[in-house]
Amino acid sequence: MHISAPSSALPLLESDVLRTFVGIAESGSFTRTASQVHRTTAAVSLQIKRLEEILGQRLFRREARRVELTAEGELLLGYARRLLRLNEEAVAHFLAPTLTGKVRFGTPNDIGDRVLPGVLTLFARSHPAVEVEVNVGRSADLVAKLDAGELDLTLINAGNDGMDDSRGEIIYSEELVWAGREGGLAVQRTPLPLALANSGCAWRRTALDALGRQGTDYRIAYSCEQCAGQEAAMIADLAIAPFPRSLVKPPLRRLGAEQGLPALGEYHIKLIYGHQRNDAIEVLAAQMVQAFGSQH
Repeated sequence: MHISAPSSALPLLESDVLRTFVGIAESGSFTRTASQVHRTTAAVSLQIKRLEEILGQRLFRREARRVELTAEGELLLGYARRLLRLNEEAVAHFLAPTLTGKVRFGTPNDIGDRVLPGVLTLFARSHPAVEVEVNVGRSADLVAKLDAGELDLTLINAGNDGMDDSRGEIIYSEELVWAGREGGLAVQRTPLPLALANSGCAWRRTALDALGRQGTDYRIAYSCEQCAGQEAAMIADLAIAPFPRSLVKPPLRRLGAEQGLPALGEYHIKLIYGHQRNDAIEVLAAQMVQAFGSQH
């Protein structure tokens, strides 16, 4: 028996159209996305035109050399990413080969609070027969465990002292900025009070090198293993700290040239494999890469 949908039913958004839309939003280019989805630029433009007609909203603004999302496009982007992830999860549940085994995964304690819970939940749902053991620690310690055969896969902060920067794949980059309490006085003090991770941390080295080149006097007022400790010190106005731009939220604010502070550039997150690679490890790694890539 065929049951027709009521005439008032809302239109459905097609996955391939949403995938094209997300590709353009992330690359800023119709031409580049057309190549990625194996369509002509004209076909991609037609997909977006029809999508805009369905939603009754303009989704992109064409700038000089780049395409930018409108406010409505930014709103749709969040929905599109969630719909595509849900689609992948549903298909994987029924069609993906059943994976079994165990993956020993490492992550520094200051990486991925926004990303890791979601990707680990997705992996657990799509591959429930795989046991994931998560180890949290310092990047240097995690690499040592990897080399000792105690981990299969790990994330690290690139640039830590004493580590081989040629290893691994960069899967995420973000601007590192100075942060402090909104209206706080720490940034005005001399020597400048800093909240830093313990010796060896890439953020610490970047900050101290930048201040050293500029000739700024500083003192380490607060030292800890986790960025949560740095955040607490900043909120208490005990110090300022180098911090990922996306984590600077009230009551913290970004500090910079106006306060006489040097630029810090970007920091990078790398993914490194251990001695063995199997299907379960590869799938988890791929989901990590995709999850961090969607944060840009």
